[in-house]
Amino acid sequence: MDAPAEEELGEFAETILVFGGPYGNLQATEAVLAEAARLRIPQTRMICTGDVAAYCAEPLATANALRAAGITVLMGNCEEALGYGAESCGCGFEDGSRCDLLADQWYRYSTVQLDDDCRAWMRALPRRITLTMAGAKLAVVHGGAQTINRFLFASNAAAEFAEEMELIDADIIIAGHAGIPFTRPMANRIWHNAGAIGMPANDGTPRVWYSLIVPQAQGLRLEHRSLSYDYAAAADKMRRAGLAEGYADCLTSGLWPSLDVLPATETANTGIALAEQTFHWRPASVDA
Repeated sequence: MDAPAEEELGEFAETILVFGGPYGNLQATEAVLAEAARLRIPQTRMICTGDVAAYCAEPLATANALRAAGITVLMGNCEEALGYGAESCGCGFEDGSRCDLLADQWYRYSTVQLDDDCRAWMRALPRRITLTMAGAKLAVVHGGAQTINRFLFASNAAAEFAEEMELIDADIIIAGHAGIPFTRPMANRIWHNAGAIGMPANDGTPRVWYSLIVPQAQGLRLEHRSLSYDYAAAADKMRRAGLAEGYADCLTSGLWPSLDVLPATETANTGIALAEQTFHWRPASVDA
C-alpha cells in the first residue's frame, strides 16, 4: 500500500504531544511514551514527525513500539527510503560529507534489521498530517512542503520560511528532520520544529526534545520541552551492534559527530545548552 498524500485527524480540544526522530532509539521512545502517560496524554493525542529508524541500534523494536501504541506517525525520508528499498537514506546530506559516510553504515544496518511487515507499514504512512485546534489549522510535514528532506533551521532566511508557508494552508506548520527544536513566528503564522527524541540537539547535553501544543481560550500555547532518559543504555546498544562510535558518543556528549548540515548560526551554538521555551499563537481577530 502506498502512502496517502494527507491524513486528516479532525478537531482536537485537548493538549497534543509532538515528537520527531526516534532514530531507532528504543530507550528514548519508551521515555517519551512514559512522559505522555505522566502528563495524562493518551497515545491518540501523540504525533511523530517521522524518521523512526536511523542512527541507533533498535529500529524494528522502536517502530513496533510506536505501532503498538497506536501513535500517528508521519512518513519521513527514512521511512520513504527504507520502505521502498532505496539505496540510501535520502537524508539530504551532501555527497561524500561525513554525515553521508556515517549514514551509509546505519542505513545498511537498519535495512537488514527491518522486516517486510515494518517496511509495508512505512510505505503506508501519510506524507502530511492536518488537524484543527482552538481555531487554528495545523499541518505536519517532515522537511518542507514539497521536499521531504529539506533542512530548515531557526536561522534560515525569512524568505525560505515564507516560500514553504505559501505552499501549506495552515496557521501552524509542525516539522521534523532538522533535529534541533525551534519556533519561528512569521506574521500571524508559526513554523514549529519539535526536535528529535533519538539524538540530542547538539547542545552539549544528552537531553532530547518534544513539544506540547496546548489549546487556550484565545489560541494555542506551544511548549518546547526537554526529556531525560537512559542514554547510556542506548549508547551501549549501539556499540554492541557495531554502529558508528560518533553517534554513540553523541548520545552521551550531546554533540553531533558532524555539523555538515548546519548553518553558521547553529554551528556557532554547538555545545550551548538549549532552554525550554513557550510560544503563543492567537487568531488574527484577537490581535486586531
